[in-house]
Amino acid sequence: MSKPLLLILGDQLSQSLVTLRQAPDNAVIALCEVADEARYVPHHSHKLGLFFAAMRHFARELRDKGFEVHYSDLDDADNTHSLIDEAERLATLYGCDEIRVVRPGEWRLFSAMQDRQTGELPWLLFEDDRFFTTPDDFSRWAQGRKQLRLEYFYREQRKHTGLLMADGKPAGGQWNFDHDNRDPIRRDLTFPSPPDHPVDDLTRAAFDAVERHFPDHMGDLATFNWPVTRRQALGDLRHFLDHCLADFGRYQDAISERSAFLFHSRLSAALNIGLLSPQEVCQAAEARYTDGAAPINAVEGFIRQILGWREYVRGLYWTQMPGYKQLNQLGFERDLPAFYWDADTDMHCLKRAVEMTMENGYAHHIQRLMVTGNFALLCGVKPEALCDWYLSVYVDACEWVELPNTLGMVLHADGGLMGSKPYCASGKYIDKMSDHCQHCRYSPKQVTGDDACPFNSLYWHFLARHRDQLNQNPRMKLIYGSFDRMAPDKRAAIQHQAEQFLDRLDTSPGYGQPGHTTGYYASENTS
Repeated sequence: MSKPLLLILGDQLSQSLVTLRQAPDNAVIALCEVADEARYVPHHSHKLGLFFAAMRHFARELRDKGFEVHYSDLDDADNTHSLIDEAERLATLYGCDEIRVVRPGEWRLFSAMQDRQTGELPWLLFEDDRFFTTPDDFSRWAQGRKQLRLEYFYREQRKHTGLLMADGKPAGGQWNFDHDNRDPIRRDLTFPSPPDHPVDDLTRAAFDAVERHFPDHMGDLATFNWPVTRRQALGDLRHFLDHCLADFGRYQDAISERSAFLFHSRLSAALNIGLLSPQEVCQAAEARYTDGAAPINAVEGFIRQILGWREYVRGLYWTQMPGYKQLNQLGFERDLPAFYWDADTDMHCLKRAVEMTMENGYAHHIQRLMVTGNFALLCGVKPEALCDWYLSVYVDACEWVELPNTLGMVLHADGGLMGSKPYCASGKYIDKMSDHCQHCRYSPKQVTGDDACPFNSLYWHFLARHRDQLNQNPRMKLIYGSFDRMAPDKRAAIQHQAEQFLDRLDTSPGYGQPGHTTGYYASENTS
């Protein structure tokens, strides 16, 4: 009888995992903290604390259920600190004759595991069925389509799952309520505080290991407040449903000086590591609409992020890799701005976005897309630099979800595979949707001059620089029409303003941090 080692990765902390459901009585379960996975990009200390604390709690839950579990922690003397090597060491140690593992969240690991599927100690890869769709499902949907647009994929998902459907038609009479979900921030708004999660001995030990082994990584664990158990994650879900969901929709694109979280759910990290399932989260939100406790625009917008966008980017990732990661259709070459690591900038919206990221390992999707992402797009930051940064600093950043969002959505580096146009904007957008500009030394109303918001000249400079690639896009024609109607001396002044700013912009090669001078891209073998 075969004796398998069941390797469970840090983003697979679900009792419903297929390898656990099919585990024979003699199986040995392995969870491994390894330095290689913590250092290939300099992950935020909150991200490492989340993964290690959640893994340790999950290991204890499995032991309580009667499983034989080996947990390799960072301080184990025999730990090889390579995930592949450590799994094979443990398989040999326990006399296992195969290693079973569910599809990991990164191509580099998937490829390495595929290479080991034959041999004396074979690796058996299982499909991850905790999602609504598989990569094969997405591939079948994409076959023959000229454009892989979210909206069409999302509608198929609604029909397939029955979520927010009534008699074969979308609840509320339409598929998408985006037009109701664009309210700017109001001065009199108050925001609910997230629930506090106490730190127990297991979590404290994980934090201690992070602080000892990775002292130079961003973040202070004193401000950590993420769920590390399923019970805590369910508490966060209930809090969102009770206190945030009803207002989530209309303010989902707003940005606040006063709150890092507003009415957002903070559930993406728990979803991505397996403490919550996307099915239960969507069903819980749908029930609030059915009960009349939350409006359709809020519930539809929330479900679309999980049932639609989350599944869509995962499908795109697995069907386009490994070549997707090398795309740079706009030819960006600039290193990451140095202030992305320390918030040392007088552009207030960027300063606050980075400060919130440093404090929480989190920024909501509009801060990522329209503040840090928009700035990187307008400055021409090379995809590998920005992708490594996003993967490093956010607790919910697994590559399958981070890479398409950053390379495709933020930087338009895939040439429009994900989005029909670049998400570029001037300072006027940030002024409309946030309360940042009133605290900034720059004016969003000025395009040139010492007090002009840099976003304004950078916006027009970006459009001029990439006109050949973008001016045939139907959604860009009106913008280029406005640019062409400007007086020549005004266009020249804008170009000069932007170029002066870019010439003075400090950047950081590699990671811009001690001990991190090259990125994951530089060392990865994508063949």
